Amino acid sequence: MDQVLVALNDKIDALTQQVAYLTEQAQRAERERQERAELMHDLTPIVNDGFRMAVEQLEEVQDYVDLGDLLRLLKRLLRNGRHFEAMLDQLESVMDLAQTVGPLTDSAFEKAAVLLQEAEHKGYFAFARGGMQIADNVVTSFTEEDVTKLGENVVLILNTVKDMTQPEIMGLVRTVMAQTEVEVAKPVKTSLPALLGQMRDPNVRRGLALTMRMLSVVGAQGANGTK
Repeated sequence: MDQVLVALNDKIDALTQQVAYLTEQAQRAERERQERAELMHDLTPIVNDGFRMAVEQLEEVQDYVDLGDLLRLLKRLLRNGRHFEAMLDQLESVMDLAQTVGPLTDSAFEKAAVLLQEAEHKGYFAFARGGMQIADNVVTSFTEEDVTKLGENVVLILNTVKDMTQPEIMGLVRTVMAQTEVEVAKPVKTSLPALLGQMRDPNVRRGLALTMRMLSVVGAQGANGTK
């Protein structure tokens, strides 16, 4: 008797579980049905508006497009579906790359902006504008023939500039300029006895001798040029 009751209870429990399962499935199906109904209720106005807008737009172009053109376009879209999918994949890859490179680009742009601001503050741009003005003046002041001659003598000019900018020459010019400023500030005696008195100075005599030697060299160059 006890075994019969136990078996009966087991069957009742199994039946209860099956009923609970069926009830849960029915409730789930009802929820899904309600969700679909709500979705259809929400989408119906949107679909109607979209359909009405499509009709209105097609009415505007019905004189330019016929059904055959639309069907042919639709067939081409269907035939190239894989190409569109590949294009979308590439677009996603480009977007991922842009998201990855974006922060690096922003950082590089900020650094470039800072460097440009520092260059402007230091006067590089003003110097460049001045250099362009100098270049314009040079271009407008020299003819093509002048530029050709300058190109022929550019080596000689550079060598002359090189010789004139040697440390010894620059030091001598700086010393002479400094001493000249000091001497110019002093009172100058221009009488004949004063000039003769200055001839007693060895430095004056040496300066005159060097000047005469330079005049001799210049005169010799002039004589050679007139021959």
